[in-house]
Amino acid sequence: MKNTHPQGSAQTLAGKITEWLTFDNMHHQWLLLAACFWVIFMFMVASKFITLTFKDPDAYSAKQEFLLLTAVPDVGKLPGEKHFPEELKPTGKVLSDSRLVQPLVYMERLELIRNVCRDEALKNLSHTAVSKFVLDRIFVCDKHKILFCQTPKVGNTQWKKVLIVLNGAFPSIEEIPENVVHDHEKNGLPRLSSFSDAEIQKRLKTYFKFFIVRDPFERLISAFKDKFVHNPRFEPWYRHEIAPGIIRKYRRNRTETRGIQFEDFVRYLGDPNHRWLDLQFGDHIIHWVTYVELCAPCEIKYSVIGHHETLEDDAPYILKEAGIDHLVSYPTIPPGITVYNRTKVERYFLGISKRDIRRLYARFEGDFKLFGYQKPDFLLN
Repeated sequence: MKNTHPQGSAQTLAGKITEWLTFDNMHHQWLLLAACFWVIFMFMVASKFITLTFKDPDAYSAKQEFLLLTAVPDVGKLPGEKHFPEELKPTGKVLSDSRLVQPLVYMERLELIRNVCRDEALKNLSHTAVSKFVLDRIFVCDKHKILFCQTPKVGNTQWKKVLIVLNGAFPSIEEIPENVVHDHEKNGLPRLSSFSDAEIQKRLKTYFKFFIVRDPFERLISAFKDKFVHNPRFEPWYRHEIAPGIIRKYRRNRTETRGIQFEDFVRYLGDPNHRWLDLQFGDHIIHWVTYVELCAPCEIKYSVIGHHETLEDDAPYILKEAGIDHLVSYPTIPPGITVYNRTKVERYFLGISKRDIRRLYARFEGDFKLFGYQKPDFLLN
């Protein structure tokens, strides 16, 4: 009996050691498993944090200009073709920062045009045929697949210079002589009307298309001053041919011997029968006809509509969307030149009858509505 007791004690001790080791081993396994779960949990938290950290900071800018995927309506559809007004398609232009983004303001402008174009009550003021007159207004840059519709008195000279450089006629904007910009034999800017019907359709459907607008009445004031008052390019036909024709038909005071006045100009433009004089004046009327007549925004689906009043923002945006911002810059804009000047508008319309102003607005109402310009009640009422 004395000989077996130590052996039993040893077996008991060995059993306890084995039990302890087994328990300790399981304890380590549970600790290891818990550690794995902790690592996975921390990784998930870190991933979520990284995602939140790297969201586009522009989405919460001071101006709250939320950025959306760049998209425009189906482009280049002419009358008779199938329209998909609700569908949005990407421009296909990749921005320099590799993001397809478009501030909400530009999307809203396109959406407004679509809505006004669908308004049957405004159809006569918002729709026009894509005639040769319209195609003559659209300049082509095939190298970069750009179409620019000319809207005179809205800073178009500068955009022509941009396209002239892009087409390779001159190496820089500064080197373009002023007398060449509007000389279509020398400036290297082909018009869309110079192409075949098939080539026209192809460009309208696939090219980046844009034009610029400004307050319609302020544009008319600019046209009047430029062509009938200052005439800086020495175009004598405006004073010696067009002005006398307007005066003969629309001047109320026949004893008045001064040259054409803004009131005469307003009465001519607001006359529902103005077209017979337009035919006599030819293409010179491009300086004061409506944006609808110039660019057919309900028939041609433009990629971007710029506003003269916000040109400091719109010009760089257009260059970026067109994919040419690394090639050319828009010329420097003098401070304050693009700001809407209500005082000037009031001054020019002072003394003109409400009837004549209302008739003028009736003609340009489509432009006001299509491009979001406020109805000038301070002149009409």
